[in-house]
Amino acid sequence: MSVFAVRSPDLVPLRNLALGLLAVFAASALLAPALFWQLLAAAAGGALLFLTWRQLVLATALSLAIAGLTLEMALLDLIGPGAFAPTIALVKAAGLLLAFMAVLRYGPRLDAFNPALAWCVIFVAGLAHGLWPDLSSGESLRSLVGSAAPFAFGFSRLSPGWTRAIIRTTRWTPLLGLTAGAALAATGLHPLFINSGGWRLAGLGHPAFLAGICLSAAYAGLIEFYRSGRRGELVLLAVNFGLLLLTGARAPLASAVAVTGLTLAFVRSPAVSAHQRRMLLLAGALAGTVGAVLAFGLLPVDTSAVRTFNIVATDWDNLSGRQILWPNFQAAAAESPWFGWGVGAGNVIIPPYGEIARLLHTWAAHNEYLRVAVEGGQFGRAVLIGCMVLWVRGHSARLPAHERQIMRLVFLALAVHAATDNVLISTPACVLFAFATAVFARGRLEAENAAAEPA
Repeated sequence: MSVFAVRSPDLVPLRNLALGLLAVFAASALLAPALFWQLLAAAAGGALLFLTWRQLVLATALSLAIAGLTLEMALLDLIGPGAFAPTIALVKAAGLLLAFMAVLRYGPRLDAFNPALAWCVIFVAGLAHGLWPDLSSGESLRSLVGSAAPFAFGFSRLSPGWTRAIIRTTRWTPLLGLTAGAALAATGLHPLFINSGGWRLAGLGHPAFLAGICLSAAYAGLIEFYRSGRRGELVLLAVNFGLLLLTGARAPLASAVAVTGLTLAFVRSPAVSAHQRRMLLLAGALAGTVGAVLAFGLLPVDTSAVRTFNIVATDWDNLSGRQILWPNFQAAAAESPWFGWGVGAGNVIIPPYGEIARLLHTWAAHNEYLRVAVEGGQFGRAVLIGCMVLWVRGHSARLPAHERQIMRLVFLALAVHAATDNVLISTPACVLFAFATAVFARGRLEAENAAAEPA
């Protein structure tokens, strides 16, 4: 039966809308062909928004997976620098749109001390003080949106299904990136491994970005293993650790090892026995010993081609060019020590097409404390750190004891990691903070349900 002959009361408005759109399209195609394509694009956009609204959890999980694939790095190699910034902007804009829909769908909540509020304070202070000479107010506003985007879901009440989907997506995204990278490598368009002081797993994008995604996946796997004790969670956690090792990224690997080791040693779990934790610690210690033996050439096996082993044995104190980047940011911060030069100033301190950028293939600070000092000064940095501490403390207080301790270890490791990497503004940060928001929201919802149950 034709949809236009349906008499169901539920479908009558849909039928009338379809007939009206068909009439408008027919008239525009005959009278104004240029308008026809604009109307068609608007209708397609409206249909996409409608489907996103109906399947908000699925759409958010897909958006998170796309952010985790770090498409901007793949497009940078395939197309050129012109695709880098627009891709990041689209990914973060999609996240903001989905966060807005989540607020409408699940209801708003006042997320006190959300770090996005700190970025707003830094933005206003920068405008009042004066921006860096090469930074416009429009660019500063764009950077504010990009800096606040990873925290936007904190202003929604969210749902149990949303939290489950985000945590599951975080755990599986590294394998998705590996699969997509292998498929692209098979076509010869993008290498799966790159040689940078030894071979490094790049996946679909860049080893450093893949390492950030693997780190979030390791944290998510640890949380879920401690929650359920299932062997499958342990296997997936081990796989993500292996991928992280192959990326050759030192700071993310050290963070994952520290958080996991401290958790197994000192954090109790109702689902994982003390004996299981001891056996896992022994297995990790054995793996570390074997790795050290291979790295230092104590066995007749040449591992120098693998970056992780090569760095441990011969180049562990190499800053990978950071000592060239940091003096420029230190000088800029010294010129305005209290209020900085506005949100986004960290992106223009080093010219993107200058000698340093061409030499190191980056113009980012690779030190969040230094970058925030440039953008917000001592005042802005104190506000951001204070908000982050209070945000984590407030949300983690409602988690079960083992999850509370793990999440606080995660952010303690993040505080250390921030001294050598861009952990707040890169696309892997969108995955990390979405995962953290999901864990916090799940704990809050479970606490509210427990409080609502009759005694």
